[in-house]
Amino acid sequence: MKYLLSFLLLIPITSAFGQLYKDSTQAVEIRVKDLLNRMTTEEKFWQVFMVPSDGDTANGKLKHGIFGLQLSASSQGDAGGQLLNYNTSDNALTLVRKINTTQRYLVEKTRLGIPMIPFDEALHGLVRNDAASFPQAIAMAATWDTSLISRAAGHIAEECKIRGIRQILSPVINLATDVRWGRTEETYGEDPFLTTQMGLAFIRAFESRGIITTPKHFIANVGDGGRDSYPIHLSERFLEETHFVPFKQTIRMGNARSIMTAYNSLNGTACSSNKWLLTDKLKDEWKFNGFVISDANAVGGELVLHKTAKDYAESGAHAINAGMDVIFQTDISHAGLFYPAFQNGTVDTNRLNDAVSRVLRAKFELGLFEHPYVSEEINEVDLHHKGALLTRQVAEESIVLLKNQKQTLPLPLSVERIALFGTDAAEARLGGYSGPGFGKVSILKGLQDQVGKRTEILYSEGMSRIDNSYEVISAFHLMSNGKLGLTASYFDNTELNGEPVYTNQDQTIDFHWTLYSPDEKLQADHYSVRWTGELTAPESGEFQIGLEGNDGFRLYLDDQIVIDRWNKQSYHRDLVNYSFKKGKKYAIRVEFHETQGEGKIKLLWNTTVKTDWKKEIPESVKLAKKADVAIVVAGITEGEFLDRASLKLPGHQEELIQALNKTGTPVIVLIVGGSAVTMENWIDGTEAIAMLWYPGQEGGRAVTDFLFGQINPSGKLPITFPLNEAQLPLVYNHQPTGRGNDYNNLSGQPLFPFGFGLSYTQFSYSDIRLEQATISKMQKTKVRFKLKNTGKYDGDEVVQLYVKDILSSVVRPVQELKGFQRIHLKAGEEKEVTFEISSELLKQLDKDLKPIVEPGEFRIMIGSSSRDLPLKTTLTIQ
Repeated sequence: MKYLLSFLLLIPITSAFGQLYKDSTQAVEIRVKDLLNRMTTEEKFWQVFMVPSDGDTANGKLKHGIFGLQLSASSQGDAGGQLLNYNTSDNALTLVRKINTTQRYLVEKTRLGIPMIPFDEALHGLVRNDAASFPQAIAMAATWDTSLISRAAGHIAEECKIRGIRQILSPVINLATDVRWGRTEETYGEDPFLTTQMGLAFIRAFESRGIITTPKHFIANVGDGGRDSYPIHLSERFLEETHFVPFKQTIRMGNARSIMTAYNSLNGTACSSNKWLLTDKLKDEWKFNGFVISDANAVGGELVLHKTAKDYAESGAHAINAGMDVIFQTDISHAGLFYPAFQNGTVDTNRLNDAVSRVLRAKFELGLFEHPYVSEEINEVDLHHKGALLTRQVAEESIVLLKNQKQTLPLPLSVERIALFGTDAAEARLGGYSGPGFGKVSILKGLQDQVGKRTEILYSEGMSRIDNSYEVISAFHLMSNGKLGLTASYFDNTELNGEPVYTNQDQTIDFHWTLYSPDEKLQADHYSVRWTGELTAPESGEFQIGLEGNDGFRLYLDDQIVIDRWNKQSYHRDLVNYSFKKGKKYAIRVEFHETQGEGKIKLLWNTTVKTDWKKEIPESVKLAKKADVAIVVAGITEGEFLDRASLKLPGHQEELIQALNKTGTPVIVLIVGGSAVTMENWIDGTEAIAMLWYPGQEGGRAVTDFLFGQINPSGKLPITFPLNEAQLPLVYNHQPTGRGNDYNNLSGQPLFPFGFGLSYTQFSYSDIRLEQATISKMQKTKVRFKLKNTGKYDGDEVVQLYVKDILSSVVRPVQELKGFQRIHLKAGEEKEVTFEISSELLKQLDKDLKPIVEPGEFRIMIGSSSRDLPLKTTLTIQ
C-alpha cells in the first residue's frame, strides 16, 4: 500500500514536469510557461526565425525547430536581397506532403517537438498552383463591398487551409497617399476609413477560420516622391490620424494576431528596430498581444541600408530588444548571422522570452500541437467552381467607368466588328503577389468566347506598355574565352586601377545593384567594372548601340571609344549609330564606375528589334477604320521596386490612342493597372474610359459582360486620379491650405476624385433629414435620404457619407469618409437609405492627442463621390 501511494503521488509530479505543455486540457498560458522553461537559448532563437525553404530536414538545419517555413519558395540567397521566388508548379497535394514531411520531422525528431507555422502570401489569392486569383487588392477596394470581400477572403482562406497554410502575410493596409508608389496596387487606397473596413472584412474571414493574418507594413512605407520604403518623417498626430488608423482598428476589431514591419525608417529609426513604434505604441498603448514579424530581410536593413548596426548580429539584437518578435530572412543559412547576439546575451533575456511566448501562444491557439498534420484527402472541384464565380463577381463590381460620352457603352449586341488593341488584352496579367490563377481568361478570349460567333474580333498587339525600341544585348551575341558572355573585372576603386578583386563571366550587362554591391569584396558606393570580349553582329546595316546607366560609363568597339560619359551624371541613355556586318566579330569593352551606390548599367542595341512602332501605328489605324468600335486595352508597369516617376501610359500607347482618336471610329480605352494614370494627352478624343485594375482570373468574362451591358458598372475609385504629376501627393482628405489650391498654370483639382465612378444608369439623391439634429456626446442619431434610379438600367450605387467639423480646436481635414453602402435599385425604383452617426464617428484627437468628441456643428454630406455631394445638413453636438 505504501508503494502504491508513493506511485500515485508521483503522477501529478510527472505531469507537471514532463507533459504540461503537451496537455491540451491545460490553459494556454500554463502550457506556454511550461514549454518556455524547458527551452535552451538556441531553441528559443529558432522560434523567432522564419524563412522560405523546402524543409532542410535531411541536413539537420531544423534540429532545434523553427518558427515557420514558407514551403516551395526561395530567394537568391544573399542577406541583402528582399524578393522571393514562388514555385507555382506544385499542386495542393505536393505542398501538403512537403508540409507534413517537415512537420513530422519537427514533431517527432526534435527534442521538444514544437511544430512550425506554415506561412504564405495570399494578398488577393494564394500564390500557388490551382488556387483562385482574385482581382488585385486595389480592385477589391474599388467594389466598396465589404460583404463581397469577406466572402472572397473566406474562399482564399479555405484554399489556404486545405494546403495546411496557417499564417498569411496579408493584407496590405498601408495608405496609398502618393499614386506614384509602385505598391499602390497592393493597398485598399488612400483613405483610412475605407482601408479599415476592407481590412477588417479580409482579416475576420481568415482569423475566424484559424489562419493568422499579418497586416503590413508597419508603418507608412511610401515616402517622398511616391518612392517605396523611403525614410518617413511624420508627426505622432499625423500618424495617429492617418496611417495608424487601419492597424489599430484591425488589431482591436479584427483580432489580427500578427503584424509585419516596414523596410523604411520612421523619424530616424528603422521601423524594424523602432522601440517607440513596436513596444510603446503597438504593445503597450494598443495592448497588442500577438507577434511582430519583420519584412523579408528587413532586420538586416539596419546594416545594409540604414547603417545603424555594425553587423547582422547587432541589427538582430536591436530589433528584438525594440519589440520585434520574429526575424524573417530569405535563406536558412542567415541564421548564423544573427545567433551570436542571442548566444552572448546582447539580446535581452526577458525580451527574448516575451517574443518566444508570443509565438508559442499562437501555436497553441492554432492547435498545432494536437493537430500538426494536414489531411491528404483533397477535393478542390467545388472550390474551383466557387472560386470562378466569386472572382468574376469581384471583377464585375470593381470596374470603374470613368467616361462615357454619347452613351458609347454598353455596346449594342448588333455590333459587327471590334478592333481590339493591346498586349494586355491577351496577357491577362494578375498583378503583384499573384499565383498563376486557375483557368485565367484574357479579355481577348472573353470576347471571342462570349460574342465571337456574332461579332468579329480584329485583334492587334498595337503598342506595348514596354518600349521595345531597344533590347539588352543577349549572351548569344557575346563571347569571351570561348564562353557566352563577357569577362567582367571588378575593382575596389572608381578608376579601374590595379588588379581586380573579383572576376566573373557575366552573361549580359543588365544590372541594377539596388541594395548592395556586385560582390561582398566591394563597397556599394566605390567600385568600377570592365567587361571585355567579342560582339557578333546578327544583321548587316547601320544600327544603334549604346549604354544606359546612372553613373560614369564608356563603350569601345574594336578598341575605338564610341561613347564617353565617364563623369558622374544623372541617369542617362547614350546611343550611337554603327555599321555592322552580319557574322562579323567586334572587340567590345564596356567600363563603368559607381560613386554613390545603387549602380545601374545596361548594354543595348536595336539590331534584334524586329518592329518599328512608327510603322505599326498606321496599320492599327487601318484596322480601326474597318471596325464599328476600337477598344484599346492599355496597361502600366508597377510593383515592388517599380515606382513611377511619370503617370502617363508607358511605351507608345498614348501615340496609338491619339492616332485612333482621329479615325472617326469610336474609341474605348480600358486600363489594366493598380494605380492612377494621367490622360491629358488623349482623354478628349476618346468616347469611353474604364479602369479595370487587375481583374483576376475571370477578368476577361467580366469585362465582356461590362462592355455589352450584361452587368452595370458600379465600382468607385479608392484613390484620386490627378490631372498631372505636379499635383502629387494629392488626396481628397487633406487639411485646409494657407492659400489657394491652384497652380499658376494648372488646376489644383483632380482629374477624377476619390469615390468617383459612373454607371449606365443615373441616380438622384433627395430629402435628407436627421432623426435628431442635436445630440449629446453619448448619443447616436440617424441620417436618412431618398435614392432613386432615374435611368433605364438596373444598377448599384455606392452612396458615401462624409463629415466635416465646422469649427475645431485643432486643424481637421476638409472632409472625411465616415460611411458607405452599396444599394441595388431597379430602373425607376426609389429607396430610403439610412446611416447611423455615433460619437465614435465624430471623434478626433485634442491638442494632447487624447480622443474626444468636441461640441459644435458638423457638416454631414452625402453623395456619389468626394466631389459630388448634393445632400448636406448640419448636426450639432452639445
